[in-house]
Amino acid sequence: MKRLLILWLLLPLLSAAKVPVESDIKARIEDPASEQYYPNLRLRYEQADSTLTAEDYHYLYYGYAYQPQYRPLETNPALDRFYETLARLNVDAPADTDLLAVIEAGTEALEADPFSPQVLNFLSFAHAQRGDTAQAAAYRDKMNLVLATIESSGDGLTEETPWHILMYAHAFDLLAAKNIPVRESSIISRTVEYIPRVKKDEKGVKGYYFDYGRIYWKKPEQGYKRERSWQFNNLKPWKSDKKGVKGYYFDYGRIYWKKPEQGYKRERSWQFNNLKPWKSDKK
Repeated sequence: MKRLLILWLLLPLLSAAKVPVESDIKARIEDPASEQYYPNLRLRYEQADSTLTAEDYHYLYYGYAYQPQYRPLETNPALDRFYETLARLNVDAPADTDLLAVIEAGTEALEADPFSPQVLNFLSFAHAQRGDTAQAAAYRDKMNLVLATIESSGDGLTEETPWHILMYAHAFDLLAAKNIPVRESSIISRTVEYIPRVKKDEKGVKGYYFDYGRIYWKKPEQGYKRERSWQFNNLKPWKSDKKGVKGYYFDYGRIYWKKPEQGYKRERSWQFNNLKPWKSDKK
């Protein structure tokens, strides 16, 4: 039986923390003269450009939060189909038709979450099983650099120094890649969640903090869409213009006290039929 080993190759050049600074990210990715101009970075990423640096990945990953395609609270049907293909996959003796299904569904799932470590991992595995070592290596390298980018954003040990993520799943992907068993997460502030370990490590670390704030930068466009008014049978909101009031402010924070449970529900790990982050053991 072929064993699939856990992959965690943190590149030395990413050892220093690089906390995302939004003003810097926005300025770089929107400047056509910048080396981190986002359309160019994204094209190079899609082409699996091996010359992309750790700095490029920093702006590529966190710059995605400013792109119109970034809709973290919307359902991703392609991801559900991807999980369904994994449930049918026999890891020890995968059928070629199943591997092709994983590749097709995974590629489509990346359109909504192009930096999903889990999806990148399984795409690497599927291509490797089909003998396409170049594609397998490309997806493996993308996964490694995305995970390293997240880990370089802080140390994850305090609420003030969290790891920054674009999707809730990325937090569990990082911990799964590091082979850290964890319990259910809990929200501790408007932007930070805490994921406790099953058992504290030898240094006394009991869990990790993640900044999920970017997930709620955009309100989800879901459900029945209607005009934002009281227009039923021509009944409109009453207003008084005597004091010149033009509008009102509302606190909607309670809406996001609980994370949405959407789509296919699964264990928060990469273990489908014992498949864990893949790497080649030849070198």
